[in-house]
Amino acid sequence: MYDEIAEQAKTAVEELLKAAKLKEGDIFVVGCSSSEICGNNIGTASNVDAANAVFNAIYPVIKENKLFLAAQCCEHLNRALIIEREAAEKYGYPIVNVVPQPKAGGSFATAAYRAFSHPAAVERISAAAGIDIGDTLIGMHLAPVAVPVRITVKKVGEANLVCARTRPKFIGGERACYDESIM
Repeated sequence: MYDEIAEQAKTAVEELLKAAKLKEGDIFVVGCSSSEICGNNIGTASNVDAANAVFNAIYPVIKENKLFLAAQCCEHLNRALIIEREAAEKYGYPIVNVVPQPKAGGSFATAAYRAFSHPAAVERISAAAGIDIGDTLIGMHLAPVAVPVRITVKKVGEANLVCARTRPKFIGGERACYDESIM
């Protein structure tokens, strides 16, 4: 079961990265309900093994693409995020003091906290793209304007999967011209 979950998550990230065209140092946010992956309601059955399978599958892909991973915590921590301290400093995000746990922050955020070199918790970010595994509502952490990205993977385990990238806002009205390379 965990091998299949890992493969689904890895494929999803790889497909989204192809579509999103991110640049080095961008932030990629992941919301992940291990409960939903295992067929339970969000927040009811945190599963460390499922979360680790997802994290261990996607983190190397994120690092290989020279991006920062942001792991969204659950609602018990107000959907704070775990990022590398380097990312918090680069983007000027104030660090808050909390250490996620499987039932207070979520198993995925806990996996990130344990794996990062210098983990830090922040309350909000403005990510360039992300995946939402299990209806965790990552939209609050995406930069305006979020654009849904359809990929071949529709679920990770039993959890719904939604992917998004962002683009700059269009301004200027009907006579304006736009740079297609950043859409």
